[in-house]
Amino acid sequence: MKIAVKKVSYPYIEFNSKIASGSPIIKGTRITVRTIAGYYQMGMSVDEILTSLSHLTSSQVHSALAYYFDHQEEIDKDIAESSNEEYWKKQVPIHPKPGITK
Repeated sequence: MKIAVKKVSYPYIEFNSKIASGSPIIKGTRITVRTIAGYYQMGMSVDEILTSLSHLTSSQVHSALAYYFDHQEEIDKDIAESSNEEYWKKQVPIHPKPGITK
């Protein structure tokens, strides 16, 4: 017996390798799904998210949340990595202080 696999479409979500390292974003913006999910995890409602990001539509936020719920493990991992202060400290090159040579 064959099982039909239905591909889910998120009309307001896109991927662009030049924006946010290719993470899912809201189409036509630089707002990542990770950002919307982070606001949601902080307890913000859709209306509160829309107040903070007033250039977005309700449909865009709901699409981002739908994508998040369908890919929650992946997005939660992305949120954890982007919140890891020690990781980001390692990404910043150390510049010597002016006048000090090694």
